Amino acid sequence: MTGPRPRPPHDLLALTAELVDIPSVSRDEAAITAHLEHELRALGHLDLTRVGDNLVARTELGRPSRLVLAGHTDTVPAAGNERARIEGDTLWGLGAADMKGGLAVMLELARTMPSPAVDVTYVFYAREEIDASASGLGELFAARPDLMVGDAAILGEPTAAAIEAGCQGTMHLRVDLAGRRAHSARPWMGRNAVHRLGALLAAVEARPERRPVLQGCEYREALQAVSVEGGVARNVVPDEASVTLNHRFAPDRTPDEAEAAVREVLAPVLDEGDRVERLEVADGAAPGLDHPLLAALAGRHDLEIRAKLGWTDVARFAAAGVPAVNLGPGDSTYAHRADEHVERDFLDATWFVLADLLERGV
Repeated sequence: MTGPRPRPPHDLLALTAELVDIPSVSRDEAAITAHLEHELRALGHLDLTRVGDNLVARTELGRPSRLVLAGHTDTVPAAGNERARIEGDTLWGLGAADMKGGLAVMLELARTMPSPAVDVTYVFYAREEIDASASGLGELFAARPDLMVGDAAILGEPTAAAIEAGCQGTMHLRVDLAGRRAHSARPWMGRNAVHRLGALLAAVEARPERRPVLQGCEYREALQAVSVEGGVARNVVPDEASVTLNHRFAPDRTPDEAEAAVREVLAPVLDEGDRVERLEVADGAAPGLDHPLLAALAGRHDLEIRAKLGWTDVARFAAAGVPAVNLGPGDSTYAHRADEHVERDFLDATWFVLADLLERGV
């Protein structure tokens, strides 16, 4: 389009500030969910369902396709930034970037677009910032999968109004290295398991970086040691040491393929008696940009498109057969920080591209 970009009907910076001022640290989302339920129920054109501290609002217009817009309501604990503070066109406060700005955009769309070209499901879910097993989105998929049906999904994770497509998977493995105890005065009589960590860590650090490109998005895999344990006493050669590895893998690999690749890196430094155990894994998600709705989102506007290198809940949608991307007004580099903030331009830009998609469809 030509000419100035339309602005949202209401002040999204002020709306985000209202949401920031409602405390919602993980497991304490009841108040913000009640607030959102009150606001959405008053509209009259949405079918609302509350499941615990999760809220789902749906249009039922019989459109040929359905778009899911989803965002989490919780924040990490405060760092002296509990209250919202607006300075010019910037809002400072806990959750401003991650992701109450995204929630404000969703709420504004629900308020102002009663008859979109696509049916819309708005999902406000709890407990994203803590262990994945506690996820409110996981709770919804388990308890009410019928509410989560859609043709495509957009999560309001902070991306500074860019599209971050899909996400990488993440895996933790524990490697236990065996040694043989001895007195530290006679180390030649034993085998130091802690010293063996050196060769393992060197192999991890020397692993060639893998950067596959999928649908024009370059993913960047990583393998890092994130914790080390070892030692018996100050006068004992340790007979065991362990390291926990975190592997971020591109979505063109299954978890089993990713694990096999890590084991290949480790194999040259492992001996009989050593153990490698996969502790946990979360699969990645393909970019999804070939879906017509997401292709329209990407193609109509001059948005930066890049791979999501971290893990997000787009993977839950992908696992359910719903292609998904991340798009939100916050800047992820400020998430969880004491100086967390969001800017008006990013709020307005995110609202504009989503409003255009809802108004025009594919």
